[in-house]
Amino acid sequence: MSQAEMLMEKVQDGFMVERSEDMNEEYLKALKQTLTIVGDTELLSVPPLLTVYNEAPNLNYKITALAVMQDEIGHAHIAYRLLEALGEDTESLLYERPANRWKNPYAFDFKLNNWIELGVFNGLFDRAGYTLLGDAYQSTSYGPWKRALVKVDKEELFHLRNGEIIMKAGMKKPETAKQVQEAVDWMFLMALEFFGVADNLKSRSAQLDYKLKGSTNDELRQRWLSTAVPFCESIGVKVPAHYDEEQEKYVLDVPFPCKFDVENRKWLYDQPDTWDGVIQRFKKRGPQNEEFVNRIQKGAKELEQMRQEEAI
Repeated sequence: MSQAEMLMEKVQDGFMVERSEDMNEEYLKALKQTLTIVGDTELLSVPPLLTVYNEAPNLNYKITALAVMQDEIGHAHIAYRLLEALGEDTESLLYERPANRWKNPYAFDFKLNNWIELGVFNGLFDRAGYTLLGDAYQSTSYGPWKRALVKVDKEELFHLRNGEIIMKAGMKKPETAKQVQEAVDWMFLMALEFFGVADNLKSRSAQLDYKLKGSTNDELRQRWLSTAVPFCESIGVKVPAHYDEEQEKYVLDVPFPCKFDVENRKWLYDQPDTWDGVIQRFKKRGPQNEEFVNRIQKGAKELEQMRQEEAI
């Protein structure tokens, strides 16, 4: 039995990895990739929220939005600190990486249009985060991350509940109900994209083999649908999915994946896409990708420029 096979067998039997010495190269690579995606996703969720933060209808909503953003920065801090402990140069990762090399979801490369969209953002995207990180919390074989996720799991639940509260309130008035529906129309499929390519197309299995996650992409997508669809239906929001009794699972009423009109934020249901096409869209990044990453890196770059000027 190879070293990789031995470690896979151990973690599948419940062994918790605590030190770098417990890992092989493949485990370490998969763990670093996972934590980078998590850190980037948490941190780059903040700039979109900031675009409409000042539109909060009252002080309580504004305080809650601040709490959500503070949590997200804290979650990112956890991921980057774990990466640092694993030998990554996080200063370079954060402040020198080009914008198009960040691993945040494509959905986070867009400004929000209004306060209601902040609620839908929490209600759909934080639901995806809660689904993904909840699975990691239950299943991960990496001990330091599992312990950190105790806090993260509870806070992600708070975020999605905040989104539900805003969405419910928005459905009480025709004008804001229209905004809820319009936001769901472009965010719903983007939330489904969070979980990655379809299982039959996934070429790497290290995350599952080494128990960095416990469920497949499609299983996680179903888990998200099982709470998102009933919630939206309960408040009168239309979604392009329903539960199929015969198949005993949620199915989509539109092609997935399909083409996306970036300028108008509209899914082109008459133009089915492939996952290769989706990945190409991801690589091109969204309209505010560079602006949002620059906002994160701005202070560090200005400080470095001041140091260089002082040294002259």
